[in-house]
Amino acid sequence: MTDEEIFTVVRRNLMEVVPELEDADIRLEHSMRELGANSIDRMDVVIASQEDLGITVPSSQLASVDDIASLLEVFGRHV
Repeated sequence: MTDEEIFTVVRRNLMEVVPELEDADIRLEHSMRELGANSIDRMDVVIASQEDLGITVPSSQLASVDDIASLLEVFGRHV
């Protein structure tokens, strides 16, 4: 699976959790917090994305995630 495919999954889940977002607003350098997602929203996006991708990422690896690009990097290691 490519980074773009993973990004598509994360972007779709983020837009479902934070419906006021527009697709063009979501860039790799943004954190989900910057995009208006609170801590519960962020966890919902991470869990839904893992389910969609068919992966399980240990919480310890997610602790270092600070933007969408780093989330894609972590997910990419498990796909």
